Amino acid sequence: MTLKITMPGEQSGSTFSQLRLFLCFLMYCWVLADPVCGYFLKNCTIRGNLSDPSNMKVLCEKRNLEVVPKDIPRKVSVLNVAMNNISKIGKLDFKGLSNLKILNMSRNQISSVDDGSLSHLEALQELGLAHNRLTILSDHLFQGLANLSLLHLDNNLITTISSSSFQPLSSLKTVNLTKNNLHNMKEVQPIVQLPHLQELYIGSNRFTSFQSQEISNTSIELRLLDLSRNPLGIFRITADVLPYLEVLDIAYCGQLGHMEWDVLDRSFLSNVKRLNLSGIEMSLERMGMVLQTVNSSLVHLRLYDISEERVKALTDIACHIPTLSLLRLHHNNISVLSKEFLQSCKQLTEMDVCDNNINQLSELLFRSMEQLSTLKLGHNRLSSMPKATRNLPTLKILDLSFNIIHELGCPDFANLTGLTQLFLFHNQISNLPECVFQDLKELRILKLGSNKILTLNDAFMSGLPKLEYLSMSYNKLSSISKGDFKGLASLKTLLLFDNQIASLEDGAFEGLVNLTELRLQSNKITQTDIRNTVLTGLPLLRTLDISCNYITYVNDDKLDPPPFSHLTSLENLQIHSQRHKGLCHLPINFLEGLKSLLAFKAGNLNIKDLHPNTFIHTPRLWYLDVSKNEFTALTPKLFHPTPRLNRMYLSKARLQSLDFLVGANLSRVTFLQVSKNDITVVNETVFRSLPALTYLDMQDNPFTCGCSDAWFVQWMESDNQTQIVGAGEFTCNYPADLKDTKLLDVELQFCIVHLGLYYYISTTCLVLLTLIASFAYHFLKWQVIYGYYLFLAFLYDTKQRNKLTPHGCQYDAFISYNAHDEPWVLRELLPELEGEQGWKLCLHHRDFQPGKPIIDNIMDGIYGSRKTICVISHRYLESEWCSREIQVASFRLFDEQKDVLILVFLEEIPTHQLSPYHRMRKLVKRRTYLSWPRAGEQTGVFWQQLRLALETKDGSAEENPILSGVQAL
Repeated sequence: MTLKITMPGEQSGSTFSQLRLFLCFLMYCWVLADPVCGYFLKNCTIRGNLSDPSNMKVLCEKRNLEVVPKDIPRKVSVLNVAMNNISKIGKLDFKGLSNLKILNMSRNQISSVDDGSLSHLEALQELGLAHNRLTILSDHLFQGLANLSLLHLDNNLITTISSSSFQPLSSLKTVNLTKNNLHNMKEVQPIVQLPHLQELYIGSNRFTSFQSQEISNTSIELRLLDLSRNPLGIFRITADVLPYLEVLDIAYCGQLGHMEWDVLDRSFLSNVKRLNLSGIEMSLERMGMVLQTVNSSLVHLRLYDISEERVKALTDIACHIPTLSLLRLHHNNISVLSKEFLQSCKQLTEMDVCDNNINQLSELLFRSMEQLSTLKLGHNRLSSMPKATRNLPTLKILDLSFNIIHELGCPDFANLTGLTQLFLFHNQISNLPECVFQDLKELRILKLGSNKILTLNDAFMSGLPKLEYLSMSYNKLSSISKGDFKGLASLKTLLLFDNQIASLEDGAFEGLVNLTELRLQSNKITQTDIRNTVLTGLPLLRTLDISCNYITYVNDDKLDPPPFSHLTSLENLQIHSQRHKGLCHLPINFLEGLKSLLAFKAGNLNIKDLHPNTFIHTPRLWYLDVSKNEFTALTPKLFHPTPRLNRMYLSKARLQSLDFLVGANLSRVTFLQVSKNDITVVNETVFRSLPALTYLDMQDNPFTCGCSDAWFVQWMESDNQTQIVGAGEFTCNYPADLKDTKLLDVELQFCIVHLGLYYYISTTCLVLLTLIASFAYHFLKWQVIYGYYLFLAFLYDTKQRNKLTPHGCQYDAFISYNAHDEPWVLRELLPELEGEQGWKLCLHHRDFQPGKPIIDNIMDGIYGSRKTICVISHRYLESEWCSREIQVASFRLFDEQKDVLILVFLEEIPTHQLSPYHRMRKLVKRRTYLSWPRAGEQTGVFWQQLRLALETKDGSAEENPILSGVQAL
């Protein structure tokens, strides 16, 4: 075989192209290896969809934070860092949060805000800085907040407002500066002159006067002004600067002992609809002047904490205002409401006298109020239903809650034919007469909770045809009999929780054909009461709560019949927290019939396992809570019938592994809570089986901090879909030397094989290897080829040495030559050595076995001969097979330490031409060799030396220096 040697100058352009390609490829691989910044918050949680910036909320309240977190997602729209220990807002704290619309930093310790620190929040609409320690509002504090509409600065220590601090807030509508240390009304002048300001709260400061010239010389668009709880000595308006004002609150003002009212023209406050004069320190005459000023527009009046005598006088004045419709008289220590008290209030539609000490009402008190629709008498001391509330056909809402009413009589609601809402909760009622609600034909809402009712006494058999909401919670009912609610055909919500119900008769809820919500929690109901004959007749029921009762089952055997078989519309079932022993077992067919069930809450039931067929009847199940049980482990088959499951609560369930989620058909689960279990290691395949997971809570688990959890740490820090709640607080439980160490603080990088980095290293090595091979082939072609064959020769040599025995040889010499030198071998060498000297030679064209692999013939020939004669010429050096032959022979020479190799040069070959053949050059340097005489020279000496070389024994080359004296090339 003839091989062409490529010169170094050839293909240089191709080489540089390969180099450029290699560099570009390295850069690409580096990009691949660079890890993606995943979604991970150490101290906060997210509400909403991570992929929907307009709905993303980050909640960091109550985390003991001292600085604003640095890992807030850039696309967040709502950020809540309230109730922490942050003392300063730095210039870069909110950099990059250009989508933020709502920022709540209330209830911190903020006393300093760097200028321009809020300028990054171009989209901000609401800012909460209430309950902090700010003292000065500087010039550049609100720079860049052109879209801000709501600003909370209440409950600070603000004493100074810079004249230009509010100038950037061109969209501001509401400012709350309540409870600060402001003294001078001129400081709020820049605020009230904002073009869109509508509401200003500056109550509980230190203003001693309010004068229109101090705030503006032109009309402003202010709709609400709260000046309450300031030590105002005077309220003066000398110009029409508040033409749009609708709400004025000056409650509890005049704390210096008195307050003057100076409004020269009644038209200056002609649009005020709501007025609060509660607790004001002002003479009765001046208060009358205030009411006269708003005589043409007042609708709602609030008079709290005023003595009984004054409130009667003011009520009489107020009720002569024709536009007044709502009067609130809380906390005035009124005990008796006489007929004269409200005789001038004929036009009122709502009367609110809650939170007094009223124990007596004049029977004709409200009879003159022909438009009265709402009457609130709650939080008083009425011991019986007042006759004053009867015969009011226009009344729609009656509130008598939080009194001490002991009993109800049939005439108590006489002629209240228009009543739609009746509130009687928190009284002492123990009995419901059958006829008590007979006139309430329009009643929609009835609240009788927190009384002492023992029995229903057929009160709901008739009389309430339009009732939709009934609350009987927190009473003392012990049983529900058949037909107790028969007359409530329109009822949608029935609340019976926190009674003492221990018996439910068959047909207990008969007639409730429109009921959608039934709550029976916290009673004494047992499993015998939960049967299909009790829950019959509820075709539209969607929510059933029977939690916190005494339901228990001794095994999970089938129930005959199943308890909920008739509730085909039920969507929400709650049975959690059964008392005494707990539920213990969940029967196999407990949920049979609930084909519409979406939510099942079965936590804290002392259940140790769930049968694989538990949910086969609930294919639409979306929400599952089985936390606070003792499962230890669950089976994947359990969840096969619930492919729509989205939210799972499994906290405090003593789970030791999450492997049951693998193969559980939970591809739609987005919310998983498995906190406070016994999980030590998290399998990577678990979360691969939850492709839609966006919220994960694994707090308070005893993690093993080692390489088994290394991938979990890497996943938490890099995954940009799933939020891991409280990951920064995950602690190690094992090994002992890492106990209580934060999982994220443990050095686990050496355990992790970063896939991107692995690809990068692998591809880089492959490219480097390719380039090295290309360079080697380009510049070191023959050295590479020679090395390749040298390696093959080594393998063949090792193989043959194991096969051939050292005893006896078939030939005296193996002749290695190139086909081009065959004429010399046949005409010169063969006749001399075989014919004249009698040696037996091995020639490949004559002695190789037909059909046998060439390399095997070569090996057999060399190892089957005492000597190997290499006939070397330029052609020989370029021959593939000749190269192999000399390599095998040289291995035998050097590795077996035998004098088996004889070199015969037919041509003069310079040493530098032997350099590509490392082994050949090594042989020439270490040994003498024979050269065929030039033309005209005698050959006798050559043949004599060759004969001597063949006669030497197979000892080491050093023991047989037979060719000494022959000149080397």
